[in-house]
Amino acid sequence: MRLTKLEHAALVLEDSGDKLYVDPGKFTTPITESAGAVAIVITHQHDDHWTPEQLKRIRDANPDVRIFGPAGVAAAASDFPVETVQAGDEREVGPFRLRFFGGKHAEIHRSIPIIDNLGVLVNDELYYPGDSFAVPEGVDVQVLAAPAGAPWMKIGEAMDYVVQLAPKRAFPTHEMLLSTAGKAISNARLGWAAEQGGGEYLPLEPGDTIDL
Repeated sequence: MRLTKLEHAALVLEDSGDKLYVDPGKFTTPITESAGAVAIVITHQHDDHWTPEQLKRIRDANPDVRIFGPAGVAAAASDFPVETVQAGDEREVGPFRLRFFGGKHAEIHRSIPIIDNLGVLVNDELYYPGDSFAVPEGVDVQVLAAPAGAPWMKIGEAMDYVVQLAPKRAFPTHEMLLSTAGKAISNARLGWAAEQGGGEYLPLEPGDTIDL
């Protein structure tokens, strides 16, 4: 299984020609080469994690692609056949086994309503928490997509999260709001956190790939 990091919070996994997209949002370059997509996971309804245009492009190329998300995504993307999932659910699509955790977006500010958010574990290998620090209980995380910068977090929280999960490997996600200098600082802090559990930190840039 090969993982390719896309811009901001998006990524794509490929196994035997089948593809799984996660959170293709507005800060991600339009996805125009998606042949083979069997599933899309959207962790929550904010448009930096999905847009109608991105979903339409993928569906036009793959009419049978399945779309998974929490109830908030199903409501926001009502023009698409979103299959509603919640924490504790499991789904299998092609070579991909999906397990969902969490349930709520991290608080941005007390004045802003908290929405649905689900983390997803793919093939018991990659864990992607969406916009939260939800812990996948009972899971030995092999590869973690670690939040690097967002209005809902500070870097110390992300560091503590990486230390708590102690993944074998970690890489940054959700970093489009960071400057080049900010990304360097975030990578250094998250790298330190990964090392505390004996893990490796990979400062992936959009287009970079790793094999899982």
